[in-house]
Amino acid sequence: MKSLKTALAALVLAGFAMPAAAFEPERAECIAPANPGGGFDLTCRVAQRALEPALPSPMEVTFMPGGIGAVAYAHMNSNRIDDPNVIVALSSGSALNIAQGKFGADFDENDARWLASAGADFGAVIVRADSPFQTLGELMEAAEADPSGIVLGAGGSIGSQDWMKAALLMRSIGVDPRNLRYVAYEGGGASKAALLGGQIQVYTGDVSEMAGELGAGTMRILAVLSEERLPEPFAEFPTAREEGYDVVWTIFRGYYMGQGVSDEAYDWWVARFEEAYADPRFADIRAEQGLFEFNLAGAEFDTYVKEQVASFRELAREAGLIQ
Repeated sequence: MKSLKTALAALVLAGFAMPAAAFEPERAECIAPANPGGGFDLTCRVAQRALEPALPSPMEVTFMPGGIGAVAYAHMNSNRIDDPNVIVALSSGSALNIAQGKFGADFDENDARWLASAGADFGAVIVRADSPFQTLGELMEAAEADPSGIVLGAGGSIGSQDWMKAALLMRSIGVDPRNLRYVAYEGGGASKAALLGGQIQVYTGDVSEMAGELGAGTMRILAVLSEERLPEPFAEFPTAREEGYDVVWTIFRGYYMGQGVSDEAYDWWVARFEEAYADPRFADIRAEQGLFEFNLAGAEFDTYVKEQVASFRELAREAGLIQ
């Protein structure tokens, strides 16, 4: 009896020590750092659907436009630096802006925990269905004759990813991209609305943003900026290379977390994405959003993003955008 009482007392003094419960997000959230309808939106939708079986409740998608990701990056580094419940959508455009210092002088590629990829995407040259330009060649001939006579628009200011696509195309024919009439919008949704509304004639966007538009008959893809023709439903569209312009722009889409998030929380999210990659459902979800296979998570994705930022920094120097 005495030994039993001694054992019970020991348990009380130990605080009934039990193994801590494994991490699980209380309320999962994905921040899309732009307005609805663009690439960041679809990136969050991929996570929302793919991770649904692993989450205790449906993932919430929050829109936080501003600076093509700059506002969200600052928000994460000031208000939610260690929040284990939130992931943020990013793309190669985010990496390009970080490389140019557009996310603020105080922030660089080391101020986030790069989490996982959603898939790959490619640039596209898009016009309205009733555009007089039937081919990329016709558009480029018009631009060569009068660069200021064509109004282009896309998400982000001069130096952004979408501007870079147009700039590289113009440079391929000897046209100074600074002579372009370029209108900046906050994301792909606003850019497509401007194209349909007639405010711009050409949108240098992304293939994935057109996945839900192909059957509507309102816009056309003149060319995709991939190395080779893409599979269905984009197989009919030629590459810029096929049209005689050696321009390729590959886009990665993925997610990051606050730099102060614990290893336990970060590793939990990494494991969930790795499980999703192995599930055939993920390939279907990705394809429905117009994305292509590109699976990296954890340390591999972290290394990849930082290498991309370094590469974009060099590209920006070559373009005269930074010193």
